[in-house]
Amino acid sequence: MCGIVGYIGKERAIPKILNSLKFLEYRGYDSSGIAYVKNNKVNIIKEVGKIKALENILDINIDSKIGLGHTRWATHGGPSVKNSHPHKVGKFTVVHNGIIENYLEIKNELLKNNIEFKSDTDTEVIPALLDFYYRSDKNILSVIKKTINRIKGSYAVGIICEDDINHLYAFRCGSPLIVAKDDSGYYIASDVPAILSFTNKYIILEENEIAVLESNRCEFYNLNLNKIKKEIKVFEGTYETIMLNGYDHYMLKEIHEEGKVFLDTLNYYVKDNSFKDTMINLKKYKRIHIVGCGSAYYVGLIGEYLISEFANIEVTCEVASEYRYKKVFYNDSTLVIIISQSGETADSLAALRMAKENHVDTLAIVNVVGSSISREADYTLYVKAGPEIAVATTKAFLAQATLLSLLAIKLSGKLELLKELNGIENKIEYLLNLDYRDYAKEIYNHDNVFYIGRLIDYALCQEGALKLKETSYINALAISSGELKHGTISLINDNTRVVGICTKKEIMSKTISNLKEIKSRGAYVIFITNEDIEDDFYDKKIIIPKVHDIIEPILTVIPLQLIAYNVAKYRGCDIDKPRNLAKSVTVE
Repeated sequence: MCGIVGYIGKERAIPKILNSLKFLEYRGYDSSGIAYVKNNKVNIIKEVGKIKALENILDINIDSKIGLGHTRWATHGGPSVKNSHPHKVGKFTVVHNGIIENYLEIKNELLKNNIEFKSDTDTEVIPALLDFYYRSDKNILSVIKKTINRIKGSYAVGIICEDDINHLYAFRCGSPLIVAKDDSGYYIASDVPAILSFTNKYIILEENEIAVLESNRCEFYNLNLNKIKKEIKVFEGTYETIMLNGYDHYMLKEIHEEGKVFLDTLNYYVKDNSFKDTMINLKKYKRIHIVGCGSAYYVGLIGEYLISEFANIEVTCEVASEYRYKKVFYNDSTLVIIISQSGETADSLAALRMAKENHVDTLAIVNVVGSSISREADYTLYVKAGPEIAVATTKAFLAQATLLSLLAIKLSGKLELLKELNGIENKIEYLLNLDYRDYAKEIYNHDNVFYIGRLIDYALCQEGALKLKETSYINALAISSGELKHGTISLINDNTRVVGICTKKEIMSKTISNLKEIKSRGAYVIFITNEDIEDDFYDKKIIIPKVHDIIEPILTVIPLQLIAYNVAKYRGCDIDKPRNLAKSVTVE
């Protein structure tokens, strides 16, 4: 959703905060702001638009050693200066990521106490509450505790109190927040990439914990205000992993990292065609629910097909926002698998908690070590994608598909299939190096594109359509090809753009028949397949290398990603930061 950062130390705060915000912009980019202390007073500078707009009006030479920064993805109140963070009420200035569910109730109470509000946001009730409690209780930790007990929702909050400018305060519940340290001082941030240019050492703030930062030390408290000790973690990656390194966009860079991501994920779980101890044994489960949102749901559909097909286990895949509200049937042999790139997705986290409340075993498949979903699940399997900056996921999706293929092999007991993964990275590189511009040129000036396929190819159609929607704003619709005649074929006319996917030999003739039907109605067809078929039912063809069915999706998704990228580039879209989207969806 939003990104927050804070610094207190011996060096100038504004350059550090601005630098960190740029690496959090994937979390929100409709406005941004910075609060800093000068002459014992908090000053706030905010601007609508991307961080570059804020940078243009900032004086980075201001000698302030403490500050807060925020980049916003609007929820309550549209993008505007008044709704941008930081927000200040009385003595308290805050930045906030998340959502306060009972803000209207609190706001109405505070209005009766003559507290004025300047924005349309839910966030503003946080500094208002802090300031209200502070009127009668000058202990800031006690005031924070009262505020935490009063608000409901998900939140990560950074605080400066004008009466205590030698401390930076932070607390969280539901939304991620870390504390980090380098030789100059301490930081808070929504995510590790924000601080990697300064340090790779960080501490994860847990639910309802409070951090109190000074320039030379940091203390942590639980909600009873007892001091607690925290473990310092070391991030595996480096600053270079979050740089563009010569690529035009992060999305393109991350797609071109997929060969390495595949190998890193494979080698973490497999050695010499055998599973390592890092792959857990799930043999006791006879029913599996896979739950995710967006691309995590679509890769879950791939997992549903692979596990049921090869391991002969009953698998269902559900959208997290639906799963958590429907009647779900569990038994003692049920496993719930939660898939999330960030490990913080609000609906997926709620689904996990629902499963645990029903005493059902849970498995997290996530990319971010120490994320909420990874900590709360009974088991965790990490994909080795590394930091993913572009909002539209690519390499994390491929890593998740790789891990689900490995799970299917593990559950099937057919360990000889591990040999089929040898050399796949070379086939990935082959597909990455193809030129997809001609395919993109046939699509970019059209407003509607259809993706059709069956079985596992239909799951890939849904991911391909989502990538096109996210990056280029084209109305892309994925359809199970057998359903075309049940209404949707009425939308096909001259020059309608259609992407047909077929990698399953047993249904090849069925999908081709559907493509012939739409071709006869004037559609322009791009055919993606692993068979070298010469016919007149398509206009352009992409042949992916033929591999075993259990790993075919890993290859098939690559042309879909690169077509979407190139279409978006031809349309002049902001590829890494699509409008209205944010990387980590930490509110419902």
